[in-house]
Amino acid sequence: MPDLTPDLLLQGYSMGIFPMAEHRDDPDIFWVDPRLRGVFPIDGFHISRSLARAMRRTTFTVSINTAFADVVTGCADRKDTWINAEIFALYRALYDRGTAHSLEVWEGDDLVGGVYGVTLGAAFFGESMFSRRDNASKIALACLIDRLKRGGFTLFDTQFLTPHLASLGAIEITRDAYHTRLEAALELTADFEGPAPATPQDVIQRMTQIS
Repeated sequence: MPDLTPDLLLQGYSMGIFPMAEHRDDPDIFWVDPRLRGVFPIDGFHISRSLARAMRRTTFTVSINTAFADVVTGCADRKDTWINAEIFALYRALYDRGTAHSLEVWEGDDLVGGVYGVTLGAAFFGESMFSRRDNASKIALACLIDRLKRGGFTLFDTQFLTPHLASLGAIEITRDAYHTRLEAALELTADFEGPAPATPQDVIQRMTQIS
């Protein structure tokens, strides 16, 4: 692979591929184009009764783009991670250019969860998330999907389908189906930062009104 730059990284996303490393200390990066792709339908977030109750009662607060580097660090803070130093630097560069974003979950002044990803057109490419408290990652995803919907996004790429994501409504589609959805999303425009801030209580009220 040639030296990976922010522009090359965005070109890869536009083609339906994304970079990974084998582990944090591996200097080599490779492109991935899964045969089966995880996606989150923008209207398909599954709200269990327990999650709805937790969102109504939570004292967590949510922000966007206030602690991007800390969110990536939180995502990499696990035994096995594909986020090496070069990948970290590349996404930080995309954040500085306004094409990578983070959503943070706070308990007081403590960062307890978050998710980050890349935007192109009306597509959001979710990269990774982390949680340090019960329900923090679920609340992060609920608030993220609410923001994507209000911002006009049509595609939320999760790369792979995990049991956790599937329990919240994510699905798996074929590579060809993903590329079709991606091409359509890239023809549109969307705004990650435009929607007004929303609390978990705002989000669950909207979601339960339409469910």
